[in-house]
Amino acid sequence: MTSYQPVNSVLRTLEILKVLNRQSVTSVSQLHKLTGLPKPTIVRLLETLIAANYVGRDENGSGYRVTSTVAELSCGFHGAPVVVEAGRPWLQKLTRDLKWPAAIAVPDGSSVVVYDTTCSDSPMSPYHANIRKRLGLISMPLGRAYLAFSAPEEQRLTMRLLETSDHPDKHLMNAPGLIEQLLNTSRSDKFAERVGGEANLVSSGVAVPIYNEGFDKVLATIGITYYTSAVRRKEVVRTYVPHLQAAATGIRETIIRLTGGMQTEPVTEALAL
Repeated sequence: MTSYQPVNSVLRTLEILKVLNRQSVTSVSQLHKLTGLPKPTIVRLLETLIAANYVGRDENGSGYRVTSTVAELSCGFHGAPVVVEAGRPWLQKLTRDLKWPAAIAVPDGSSVVVYDTTCSDSPMSPYHANIRKRLGLISMPLGRAYLAFSAPEEQRLTMRLLETSDHPDKHLMNAPGLIEQLLNTSRSDKFAERVGGEANLVSSGVAVPIYNEGFDKVLATIGITYYTSAVRRKEVVRTYVPHLQAAATGIRETIIRLTGGMQTEPVTEALAL
């Protein structure tokens, strides 16, 4: 039992944060439906959270999202790192330019975890929201783009984690020659891909790594998914890959700026190029 009655405004604020944290972007109408709170109350709480820098307005004006400042609420919080916050405008640009959904995934042991997608913004998304979904390091482009381009020692340790995990990709460890071939191909091509037809799937995907300032560590991966029957591979190589590589470079430069590194042009100006 508590000594005092709970402060309702605090409880409501925490409820808003919890709902926002479950989705990449949430509108006032969605918050109203999910919390039952009056819309004027929701707007006042959102404005307060924005003033405290825990929430930001989505760049497309479609709603609100949490910022990386929420990590300060607890030293044990493992939310979206700065690479995800820096990458959101680039995900949205990719979907505006190419129409297909884009996603950012962050390494997490024997897999990568999807932290943000634009599947709700894409008019042709082959899948529903995959936020927090764990993807394979070998079978999926977002995972292979991390494994193939990570430093040798990190790659070796990650493979050891995969070997002792219960992830579905573990069965591929029985074909080391195949794994080496896939990783070598990705490094040679400078991107990772999965062609849906090879796995009897209707969708395909392509992804590239996002490096840190010193280019010695893969912070995350960024990729797009598309219907296999709608896009020829030569278009993927000629158009999609350069867009992804430009986005990865832009995200890296934005991270440097946000974390106090070398000065780069503001993300809004870079996106306009």
